[in-house]
Amino acid sequence: MLLKQEYTNHYQKIGFFPVSGLALEEINDTRYTSYIKILYLPENYELTVDFTTYKTRGASLFFIGSDQFLRMDKGGESHGYFLYYNRDFYCIQIHDAEVACDGLLFNNIYQLPVTEIPEEEDLIVSRIYEQIREEFSSEASGQEEMLRTYLKQLIIRATRLWKRQNLGKLLEEPPGEIEFYRDFSRLVEIHFRQKHKVSDYAAMLGVAAKTLSNKFKRHGLISPNEVIKERIVLEAKRLLHHTGWSVKQIAYDLGYDDPAYFNRLFTNKAGYSPAVFRQKYLSGKKVQ
Repeated sequence: MLLKQEYTNHYQKIGFFPVSGLALEEINDTRYTSYIKILYLPENYELTVDFTTYKTRGASLFFIGSDQFLRMDKGGESHGYFLYYNRDFYCIQIHDAEVACDGLLFNNIYQLPVTEIPEEEDLIVSRIYEQIREEFSSEASGQEEMLRTYLKQLIIRATRLWKRQNLGKLLEEPPGEIEFYRDFSRLVEIHFRQKHKVSDYAAMLGVAAKTLSNKFKRHGLISPNEVIKERIVLEAKRLLHHTGWSVKQIAYDLGYDDPAYFNRLFTNKAGYSPAVFRQKYLSGKKVQ
């Protein structure tokens, strides 16, 4: 029996249930598609996020946006947790000053949704989830704000870990450099359909295009041009898989008036033409 707990107040909703091999079908149900999802998974779980499959080597947190595809493929021996909530309950963009995770846990340039949890942090993270579970059962006054507080604790701890695991040389720079990186990531997420050039984003950040590219090179990050193109191709893959749109319609949606140019861009980045990618993916063959 699935022990699911939910809190709803007008348009705000947050829910929670333990994860095991028996809960995979529930997680894969389309009713959770529109929610932001945070999964705590011990070792030997397998899941697919967008078009990448992950197998957990140890305790890990996955942060899945409402626009991302999630499929649980295999459960491990130990149980995990599945937490889901809507933007009305907590919006990271509105509350960025509180948790500073947009462009890191979510919408990062690596399209990397996972944060591995070191052993010394695992007890703390597990305890936060236990506190969330206990709070759902309490029905005490201030329940909504307490649940939101635990959610923020989880996000803040994961953000610190994600930085240590993924930012490399950038962590040695002044805090303003990390904020610059986050600003670029967020701008790409907002504007990738309309703005395809590095100079577009450099202008919004108040620097020259060469300066922007040199910053990323100095920090050992993939180039801004690659970030933009990878985000466009990811969205194209989503549309090829989740809609019946023609390649021409997808090209127009992503801001390309010349479908042939878009076709070449996609083929160069994905290794297949859009039509072949759709055919292979829908036939069940693994493609990246």
